[in-house]
Amino acid sequence: MLFTVAVILIALWLLGFIAFPVMGSFIHVLLVIAVIVVLVRIINGRRAL
Repeated sequence: MLFTVAVILIALWLLGFIAFPVMGSFIHVLLVIAVIVVLVRIINGRRAL
């Protein structure tokens, strides 16, 4: 499920750069947060549900 959220955020991030330059920075922040969450879960050794 976490992987799916990351893929959706990446797709929205790319769409933001192409279609909505103003929202691109907001989506970029969400993508960075998603990457941090994934890294924390990997470091802690927890498995996704």
